[in-house]
Amino acid sequence: MDSFISSVITLALVMDGFGNIPLFIAALKKVAPERRKTVLIRELTIALLIMVGFLFAGKWFLQAFGIHEYSLSIAGGIILFMISIPLVFSTEEEPKNDPKEDEPFIVPLAIPLVAGPAALSMVMITSAQQSNKWITLAAVLMASLINSIILMSSFPLSKLLGKRGLIAIERLTGMILVLMSVDMIMGGIEKFVGR
Repeated sequence: MDSFISSVITLALVMDGFGNIPLFIAALKKVAPERRKTVLIRELTIALLIMVGFLFAGKWFLQAFGIHEYSLSIAGGIILFMISIPLVFSTEEEPKNDPKEDEPFIVPLAIPLVAGPAALSMVMITSAQQSNKWITLAAVLMASLINSIILMSSFPLSKLLGKRGLIAIERLTGMILVLMSVDMIMGGIEKFVGR
């Protein structure tokens, strides 16, 4: 039971629900307010399915394609870096598009923010430490539930901040994403060099 609770806490911390709140607010800024909850639930469900899939087939998937774990970290960092640049340097409102086109789909919310390299690696590590994969599955489900509850609170927070507050958060988010992306890339390089 102690190992289960420890796994839940570790996975919840790695998913970083509180740290992702400003990132989710920025990513969902252009989505119609009535669609935000639906999009968030969809992205969290996709992230959960990816983590569960990785739990049962992660090592096989990486081996089948000859992908090393450090490659996950470097690729995730590059994606985050590309996402962060427009957030930091955006100067004016972009023209209104079809709201459906502005909805994030899988990237960046499901991957790499929730089911990122750190979370996927932790799922694999936790699975290796547990003799029973079903205990790890329960830990992943519980940690995902905790993360979902935290991220659902991003909507009331966005109403509280208003338009100027959201612009400030977007710029700050861009800087955080740059730092996170560099850290992920450097972590992957460190693993590559140390292998």
